[in-house]
Amino acid sequence: MDFIKGEVLYVAKPLTWTSFNLVNKLRWKLQKTLNVKKLKVGHAGTLDPLATGVMILCTGKSTKLIESFQYQTKEYVATLKLGATTPSFDLEMDVDGTYPTAHITRELIDQVIPQFLGEIQQVPPVYSAVKVDGKRAYDYARNGQEVELKSKLLVIDDIEVLDFTLPILKIRVVCSKGTYIRALARDIGVGLGSGAHLIALERTRIGEVHLDDCWQIDDLVLHVEAEILKSQQLSVLC
Repeated sequence: MDFIKGEVLYVAKPLTWTSFNLVNKLRWKLQKTLNVKKLKVGHAGTLDPLATGVMILCTGKSTKLIESFQYQTKEYVATLKLGATTPSFDLEMDVDGTYPTAHITRELIDQVIPQFLGEIQQVPPVYSAVKVDGKRAYDYARNGQEVELKSKLLVIDDIEVLDFTLPILKIRVVCSKGTYIRALARDIGVGLGSGAHLIALERTRIGEVHLDDCWQIDDLVLHVEAEILKSQQLSVLC
């Protein structure tokens, strides 16, 4: 493996890690083992700290491929809690509102979910990295400032209900680049005449890369070190 020339690696992001944490750990290991001061390492598609699942990491000249990976279809398994909302639309922040759920049936869910298929307009979460006048939306939100975000056109290719036991709803979502599953949870809650927020999110696929194709980060770091040392030993022998 030639990490300077460029490699593409599939990694399962752990819970609570930021996407930067993942990139930083791999970059540190590569720089230390290769004995280089700088090395390009990037990722194709951010995951929130409370999300897990598929991340594609690129090294060296392969970082030029990142944009092409970002535009590939993504698949998620999302677990929603109905009847409650949070400012961040997930567990990062405390519940700020509760709503009735007794009227929510499987029949109602089957009526509402198809409304989100195809091209939809979605307003991103205020607690997101969307830029407004050169500043991240979450910076405004954390400073108590109101900010108006414009809706974006997205494509939801498929939504499947995997499980429903009130107040928990688990769905599989196949969608385009730029989709905020947290915002989708918010909108589903509104569509059900209640509220909702994410309590778990796993990205199970990017393009043709599935979760089963991914390394655990600690295993990857050990593998990378072994591959580099093996390559160095072969170079000495030659």
